[in-house]
Amino acid sequence: MSFLRRRSAATPAGPDFDVLAMDPGDWPGNLGAGLLPAPDGTCQGVFLRYDLFGGRGPAMIIGNLPEGSPAREVEEGEIPFEAAQLLLALENDEPVHVTGVEDTPVMQGDNLLIVRRVKLSESRISCVQFDRSDNVLVTIASWDRPITDDLYALLKPLPAELFQQA
Repeated sequence: MSFLRRRSAATPAGPDFDVLAMDPGDWPGNLGAGLLPAPDGTCQGVFLRYDLFGGRGPAMIIGNLPEGSPAREVEEGEIPFEAAQLLLALENDEPVHVTGVEDTPVMQGDNLLIVRRVKLSESRISCVQFDRSDNVLVTIASWDRPITDDLYALLKPLPAELFQQA
């Protein structure tokens, strides 16, 4: 996918990779973004939190984790970082674990995308993951809303300026 590539220009205050998510202007609720910094100042991940619940918690978290990010390293059966953050934001402290993983082919325009549907013991969480051509792992965790194939058509790279500090 040509639009899923590393940026050539440096972005000192933000990620050095394109962040694939839904445009904030396309989302009717509140949007929050967070960077996962490494000790050396590099960006080890970007998380976008989409809130449709009027401040009562997010409806969806989309994470972009580059190769080598510690948040990508989860033990077998452990839920993805984004699903854990979603549960934390919703103040749901019940134990949740992975019950299965299923690969599903999805067409995104002319490109074939292999999506991993991560099945969790908490059935109100929908969770999918896919690898981009630049080895960034995208994870989408949604609360009480199924993730359907048409969601992938809404994903696009967000401008670097969105993540730069003022």
